[in-house]
Amino acid sequence: MNSDDEPNHPTQLALAVQLPDDETFASFYTGDNAQLITALKNAAIGQGDDLLYFWGQEGSGRSHLLHAACAELDGEQDTAGYISLELHAQMSPQMLDGMEHLALVCLDNLDAVAGNAPWEQALFNFFNRRHFNRLHEQGLGSLVVSANNAPRHLGLALPDLASRLDWGVAYQLKPLDDEGKLSALQLRSELRGFKLPTDVGRFLLSRLSRDMSTLLAALDLLDNASFQAKRKLSIPFAKEVLGF
Repeated sequence: MNSDDEPNHPTQLALAVQLPDDETFASFYTGDNAQLITALKNAAIGQGDDLLYFWGQEGSGRSHLLHAACAELDGEQDTAGYISLELHAQMSPQMLDGMEHLALVCLDNLDAVAGNAPWEQALFNFFNRRHFNRLHEQGLGSLVVSANNAPRHLGLALPDLASRLDWGVAYQLKPLDDEGKLSALQLRSELRGFKLPTDVGRFLLSRLSRDMSTLLAALDLLDNASFQAKRKLSIPFAKEVLGF
């Protein structure tokens, strides 16, 4: 076999993924998800369940939490593997080969490969290898999987894969209400070193889509504009910057 035919080495795969450095547990507003956050922290330090599965609607912070779990590992001691299956068309299922030996594996957006036979079979085989190795190798932590729905409602074509997902502990990532989203925005602004006035936060919630990715993008835009213009955040300034 020549080098072009060799599967990706799991360590190379993990190191090639550039995770956002601001998506940590400290920057995630917990809301009603305290049990899930605790379970993810335990998973990240090797004290969690064999398989941890959680689901939530788009924009609820699933990827943020998986990035946060990976960030908990000491990169010099342990290696985390993170794959967003939303990008499966750009990848080969073979990239899962060898990842069963990593300290932590996070698979994001599992729903994206529902009905895709090669990926479903590869995931089923990987789950089995991971489970076997965790029983026989020291230092292996959890396999953490996220999707947009509960396992039995993903539309998986391979019944055995759905069955494997039921092996683990499952949580629903509960969405934030408007007050929770306001608190999340103010937490993020504090971590960035500025203050988001409550009236400006409520204005954003009333005028923008309420998904957190849109709200956080607007917050970043306002932060940069405020810094460059040397102006405090206010509703008139937000209207000017956002074009309202």
